[in-house]
Amino acid sequence: MSAAYATFGLAPAMRAGDVCGNGSPQLHRDFMDFVVNGRPLLLQLADLDAVSPLASDVPPAILGAQVRSLLLETDPPLANGRYVVYACPECEDLACGAVTAVIERLGDDIIWRDFAWQTAPLPDLERNGYHGIGPFRFRADEYRAALEQLLADEPPRRRVLLIGARAAVLGKLAAALRSIGIGADIAHDVSDAMPDELMTYGAVAFGRGVPQDERAAVRAAFARAHAHPAYVIGLAPITPLLVAQLEQALDRTPPAQRRLTRLLATPDEARLTVGATCRVRLTAYRLDRLHRVHTEEVLDATLDPGTHHVPLDAHVLRGESFLVARTTGGVITTAVVR
Repeated sequence: MSAAYATFGLAPAMRAGDVCGNGSPQLHRDFMDFVVNGRPLLLQLADLDAVSPLASDVPPAILGAQVRSLLLETDPPLANGRYVVYACPECEDLACGAVTAVIERLGDDIIWRDFAWQTAPLPDLERNGYHGIGPFRFRADEYRAALEQLLADEPPRRRVLLIGARAAVLGKLAAALRSIGIGADIAHDVSDAMPDELMTYGAVAFGRGVPQDERAAVRAAFARAHAHPAYVIGLAPITPLLVAQLEQALDRTPPAQRRLTRLLATPDEARLTVGATCRVRLTAYRLDRLHRVHTEEVLDATLDPGTHHVPLDAHVLRGESFLVARTTGGVITTAVVR
C-alpha cells in the first residue's frame, strides 16, 4: 500500500429525479459525495446511478448513524469490514447492487481499500472489483473533521413555492414534484408568511403570466425573512420541463463537479458541455399553435467530457421549443433560440 496520503472532503451532489413517460416516478435525491484528491469519487466509478449513505433527505438520527459508521464508531454493516459507499437511490436493498469498500484504521490513518460492486453478502473482488480505484490513505483528523462538520451544517431546502395564474398547471406541477420527493406548495401572496416558513423553500417558481410587480413583492418578502431561494421563471406550461427547471435550480453541486455544465440550442443544433463521462438523454418539448405539447427524444448516448454538437431537426423544433438534458447526476434546460 502506498504511503502517500489522499485528501478527503465532502461536496453536495444530486441524483436527478424524473417523471417517466409510463407514469412511474424516479426519486430526486440530495446527498453528500466523497471528494478524494479534489475529485468526486462517484465520477471516478463510471456512470453509476447511485447515492452515498450521506443523504440529505433522511432524518438527523439516521444521518448521524451513517456518519458514526463511517467514523468506525460502530461495527461494519457488512462482512469482512466492508461498508456501503454508494447504493441504489430508490431503496437500501443490497440485491440492487452497491459499491462497497473495506474501511479500517491503521495507526493515525483511515484506509479505504478493495472497492467492489456487491450484490451478495460477499463480493467477488476478482470479477467485480474496481481495480483502478484506491487504496486511499486519509489523515484521520481531516477525515473526522469533514464528516463531523456534516452534522453541524444546515440541511438543504427541498421545498419549492409555486406562484402563477393557472391553477391546473400549478396543481399538476406540484403533484409531479411531490411524486419524486420534492415538497411543493402553491401560493399567490407571501407577504404575511412567517420568516421561518419562508426559510424552508429552496426555490420559487413564477409562471410566465405573473406580473413583474408581483414577482418583486415575493422577492421582497423573502429578503425580509433573510431567505435566499433560487428564483425560476417557468419556460412553458409543460410539466416535465418545469420539473427539470426546478431540479436544476435546487442543484447545490459545485459547478466544477457537475456532469452537465452547459446547454445551448438553435433549431438546427444543440451544444452540450459534459464534465464527466455519462449517459445523457436529450428531450425536446414543443408547444404548437393550439398549445398542445409535443415531445421528441433526440439523443440517448454515453458522452465523453467536452462540448458535443448534436444535430437537430428544425421541423421538429418549429415554434416555441425547449430542450432538457438529463443524466443520473443532474439536469439542465434551455429554450431553443431562433
